[in-house]
Order: sequence, then structure tokens, then C-alpha cells
Amino acid sequence: MILRVKDVSVARGGVAVLEGLSFEIGPGQALVLKGPNGVGKTTLLRTVAGLQPPFKGEVDAPEEAVAYAAHSDGLKSMLTVEENLRFWAEVFAQSDIEKAIQAFDLAELRNRLAGSLSAGQKRRLGLARLLVTGRPIWVLDEPTVSLDTASVQLFANAVRAHLATGGSALLATHIDLGLDVTVLDVGPFRAKQGDAPVSGYDEAFL
Repeated sequence: MILRVKDVSVARGGVAVLEGLSFEIGPGQALVLKGPNGVGKTTLLRTVAGLQPPFKGEVDAPEEAVAYAAHSDGLKSMLTVEENLRFWAEVFAQSDIEKAIQAFDLAELRNRLAGSLSAGQKRRLGLARLLVTGRPIWVLDEPTVSLDTASVQLFANAVRAHLATGGSALLATHIDLGLDVTVLDVGPFRAKQGDAPVSGYDEAFL
């Protein structure tokens, strides 16, 4: 499955922040977005994930192919680690959670309530959800936040395995994950000052 972004501009607060972006990510490929904080990387990722419309241009991804992981871990605090993963697996019509548990070293935590986990453990569980979605395109916004060095390596290994089986990834990260990736600096695509606000734009998505 191929993700195509064609001459896309994205907006934040009703005003374009990035414009004229085009790229393509195929099976086994990963693209890392680079650029200063506030430039619009998160807005671009949310647009690619289908959480808000592009200002201009077109995002072309197969239906129900994208799994998005943002800053929120999306956990239910009164469910255990295992119950959280089973819940998300059922949402995506999947059943196997053991690969996710092993990939993110969660076996000893499987019966712990999510609300009792440390920030790093919650992040590992949040990222483990990616493995129970069954979706081939991962869109990831600063996925290594709250992770220690060992956990960053677990995440990098999970992405590497995902790519090796024909998956793809689009991510914004400041950390070198040691992966074979293409890097796109979005700085040169910063929108010109004074671009017109988006008419009728739904700011609930921001």
C-alpha cells in the first residue's frame, strides 16, 4: 500500500503553516519529518492521518490503512495492560496481542492497571497498540517521548520489523533511531506570512 501526498498545504488555527508538500511512501519505506518546533509537523501528521482536511492538495491513502500515534497514549486507566491491548485489538478486528506484549517488553506488566504505570511504561503500552491495529501505514508524532534508551531501542526494533514485513512509517522525531529512512526537512515549506484563513475550517481538530 502506498501513501501519497500531492502538493499539500496544511493549516493551524485557520491559517496555512506548510505549503506545497509532495512525497510518496511505499511498502518497506520510512520518512522522517524534520524541522523546528512549531513549524507544522504535527499539523501535517494529523492531516495525513485524516484527522483534519488539507488546506490544499490531496492526501491519498488506502481506506483504513493508517494507524496514528500522537502524544496521548490513549489508555484506559482502570484496565490492565493486557485488557487495554485486547480492547484495541477488538476495535481493529484483530486478536493477537502477544507480539505487541513481547515487542515492548510488557509481559511482567500485563496484569498491572494502566493507571499505575510510570510515564515510560504508559508510552510503551501506547505504542504497543500499533501492533494490534493490523494497519500497514504508521503515522507517528514524537513517539519516543518519555522513553528511556532501552525503550527507544524496543520501539526502533518494532518499526524495523514493521518495515521488513512490508509496512511503512511517517514520523516526526528528534532521535536517530538507527533505521534506514528518508529525511524530509519541512522548514523550506513554511507558508508565506499572510496566507488567507481557511473558510469554514473546523478548529475542533486542532
